[in-house]
Amino acid sequence: MTAEHHAAAPAPDLYDRSGNRYSLDDPRWRGEDGSPLAISSQPGLRPDQIDTTERSIWRYHAALPVSATHRVSLGEGWTPMIPVNWGGRRVHFKLEWFNPTSSFKDRGVSVMMSHLAAHGALRVLEDSSGNGGSAVAAYAAAAGIRAKIIAPATTSAAKILQARAYGAEIELVSGTRDEVSDEAIRQSAHIPYASHNWHPMFIQGTKTIAYEMWESFGFTAPDNVVLVAGAGSNIIGCDIAFGELLDAGQIDKRPRLFVGQPEHWATIADTYNGIDPASRGERVPTIAEGASIAHPVRLPEAVDAISRSNGAAYAVPEVEIRAAVRALSARGLYAEPTSSVAAATLDHFIATGDIAPDQTTVVVLTGAGLKSAEKIVSGHGYPHDRGLRRHRIPHLVEVVDGPPDS
Repeated sequence: MTAEHHAAAPAPDLYDRSGNRYSLDDPRWRGEDGSPLAISSQPGLRPDQIDTTERSIWRYHAALPVSATHRVSLGEGWTPMIPVNWGGRRVHFKLEWFNPTSSFKDRGVSVMMSHLAAHGALRVLEDSSGNGGSAVAAYAAAAGIRAKIIAPATTSAAKILQARAYGAEIELVSGTRDEVSDEAIRQSAHIPYASHNWHPMFIQGTKTIAYEMWESFGFTAPDNVVLVAGAGSNIIGCDIAFGELLDAGQIDKRPRLFVGQPEHWATIADTYNGIDPASRGERVPTIAEGASIAHPVRLPEAVDAISRSNGAAYAVPEVEIRAAVRALSARGLYAEPTSSVAAATLDHFIATGDIAPDQTTVVVLTGAGLKSAEKIVSGHGYPHDRGLRRHRIPHLVEVVDGPPDS
């Protein structure tokens, strides 16, 4: 391996929307102007810069602005990307539940926690609707750092149990996902805030999914990438990575990013489509809990990323999300409802003709159905669930075979 490509690159730093610059050693989690921080542009990789001895996101450590010697890693990344017959066409599904805590959040949290551990963090605070909290709890445990997770009271029981198992302190808050975030920001005055939505290093970790696509396709980019969005970190991560590869001359064009969100939580999609999100009225709870974010912190950046790719966005009706859960399961893919939004988005853009049969398309499935089993059943995600009865015990919902209700 060679470091020539990176030797001439300026040292990375942080910047906010106002253009203020900060050192990477600055412990701040947002800019002086209150906006989220980003990391200055990094050079893209050449194939010979990939560390093929690593079977994780750290094979791309030359493109990550953290020291690989201080990594906090549980073997995240390098997840399978399998071809599936979807309506008579070949579509690739990226299975992110093969990450250590069963979601894509591990990519970003590994890089974020590596940065925090290298700077001496002893305790961190995170707010999450589930998967992010599980990931922060796991990687904090691996780093020997205490973690507190603030989560919505409606979070799937399995996700709360997982975070508790890693030793994290859990605080459940009634109210919306945004109210949970507000509470975390209040508490950040006393506990260092390691929010996966706010911390710039998290986005640097999520970009590795795009590098994996590029490498897996023989160092070419797919035509289309289909994503579910809550806060939009996968949108921005793909935008960053494909932009780095384009600038490095490793790809000829950006893949189009096709983004789906639950209909009543479609702030990114609505903004991109020129629709006032408030026009949808009251926000109705969705089975896709991980994407129920009304006010994404990086909304302008996510919208700009879709535009740069000449992509498109769709507000997915609840009935289509439930149908996508069943369609994926019928092909052996047990995805949580949040990631099933991406499959519903795929169907929509196939129907509109935006995704053509002869194009290479990747659909990212962000998390495992096992983490949201009770929501899938309670939401009638399957056509044969009359034969299931639900037994509630503290902090857990167990689904067992049983006769239909009389």
